[in-house]
Amino acid sequence: MSENTDIQSQIAQTVQLLRKKLGVRDKTLTASVRKAKRRLPRRIYKQAMMLANAEQMAAHPKLRLVLDTPKLIQASEDVQAHLSRINLADRRWGWFLGMLGGLAFNLLALAVLLLIFLRWQGLI
Repeated sequence: MSENTDIQSQIAQTVQLLRKKLGVRDKTLTASVRKAKRRLPRRIYKQAMMLANAEQMAAHPKLRLVLDTPKLIQASEDVQAHLSRINLADRRWGWFLGMLGGLAFNLLALAVLLLIFLRWQGLI
C-alpha cells in the first residue's frame, strides 16, 4: 500500500517540479507533460508520459495493483532528476543572450545592406 501512495506522491512531486521549473500550469500530469513536450528530451518525455498514463490507474484501487511499481518509481526519479537540474537563471540568461545575438546580427546585416546600397548609388 505504501508503494502505491509513493507513486501518487512521486507523480504529485513531478507535477510540482514541472510547474516550478517549466512554468506549466495544468492540474494533471498528462496535460502538463504534453505542454512541456518540446522542452523535455525525448527519453525524459517518454518516461513522463509513462507516469502520466499510470496517473489515472494509480487513483483506482484495483487497477493500482496492475502497475509496474519499480519501473514507475525509476521513471519518476529520472524525470525529477532532470527537472531539478534545470537552472532557471541560466535559462533566462541564455534567452537574453540569444536575443542580443539576433539583434546584433540584424543590425550588422542592415549596415552591410546600407553600405551596398550607398555604394551602388555612388554616394560612397
